[in-house]
Amino acid sequence: MRPPAPSRSRSAAALAIAAVLALTGLTACSSSSGSGSGGSDAAAPSRLTVWIMRDSVSDGFLQRFRADYENTHAGTTLDIQIQEWDGIGQKITSALASKDAPDVIEVGNTQVAQYAASGGVKDLSDKVTDLQGGDWIPGLAEPGKIDGKQYGIPWYAANRVVIYHKDLFAQAGISTPPKTRDEWIADTTKLNTGGNDGIYLSGQTWYALAGFVWDEGGDLAAKGADGKWKGTLDTPQAKAGMEFYQKLQALGSGPKDSDEAKPLQAEVFAKGKSAQVISTPGGAAAIIKANPALKDKLGFFPIPGKTADKPGAVFTGGSDLVIPESSKHQGAAYEVIKALAGEKWQTDMAKEMSYVPNRTSLAGALAGNEGASAMAAGAVNGHATPNSPNWAAVEANNPIKQYMTQVLTGADPSAAGRSATESITKALNSTS
Repeated sequence: MRPPAPSRSRSAAALAIAAVLALTGLTACSSSSGSGSGGSDAAAPSRLTVWIMRDSVSDGFLQRFRADYENTHAGTTLDIQIQEWDGIGQKITSALASKDAPDVIEVGNTQVAQYAASGGVKDLSDKVTDLQGGDWIPGLAEPGKIDGKQYGIPWYAANRVVIYHKDLFAQAGISTPPKTRDEWIADTTKLNTGGNDGIYLSGQTWYALAGFVWDEGGDLAAKGADGKWKGTLDTPQAKAGMEFYQKLQALGSGPKDSDEAKPLQAEVFAKGKSAQVISTPGGAAAIIKANPALKDKLGFFPIPGKTADKPGAVFTGGSDLVIPESSKHQGAAYEVIKALAGEKWQTDMAKEMSYVPNRTSLAGALAGNEGASAMAAGAVNGHATPNSPNWAAVEANNPIKQYMTQVLTGADPSAAGRSATESITKALNSTS
């Protein structure tokens, strides 16, 4: 799944974030002086092919990384090929099934299960300790781990925070952002007056709902002992999460029957009448572009949790790095991943892109960047969508959005939850 980069919004099949569907053909892949298959590194490869998604990182970052890597690995050339999000799912699936795959591929973190199910991704479980995996942020590490095996190595993360209008907070007498749900509701109630919205929250911002459900100890779906998946929006935890969402959403004029893209919430917020919006920090750039007068008037804080000692749960979008089984240079490919996932280049990328580094101990790299620091603070309670190869099928016809609108417009929450649960269960267990 396409990650929610700060410079762009993540749509569900794009943050929710771009669906990855069919595109034909493969670009030229590995060529080298090495021989063998399935990871043989009989000779140092002269060329390693690395697929990176468009706009994941800047050209400057890639140029610095390539130059440094080639300088420290004499005789090796990195052929970094930029891939488009549209159609990448089928393209990667085809590459994994081929005998001439790239050596390293960037994949959306929630898509690792889909690719691992094909059998074409190398198990890197024995590398976790070497990569300091015990320090990885949970919401990025968990999607890369399927049935106890680590196929995806966390690369970078992004998650939602609250962007707020400093002037409106000051006018309401609020000097510090809330740290608990109760404080958040109290402050938002104060802000929701005089023609202003306490918060602009659409009725179908389902990633926010997911966070509230996770805070209650629930989930969107769960895998049973029989190996089958079942939707869980009919549980008491999901109902409690939806009740909080409903309470918060009522403190503004957000539509109950659409998501944050209809209308674009950044453009609504830019009108200056909304005190808060839930977004990745990059949403601030879109707000300022629509209304330059709001420059220096925007603040950021992590989504509040139930208690002050822990931020609210958030969906962690981002990317993992994988090695195809058919890479001819698996050992050398791992060295590329080790570099990209290591402290030096994680720190460089965090500063360049305002991403959350893959390790909690590296969050200090974002010091001085208010939005990114708030994002990193929230990332410690990051989560991922259910780790099923069929999760994209749920988002395609998103019954979670339908459930939310039904509840917000007066439907019985229990009945709506049962209906959504049935739809999720059917999608996750489909074999077509």
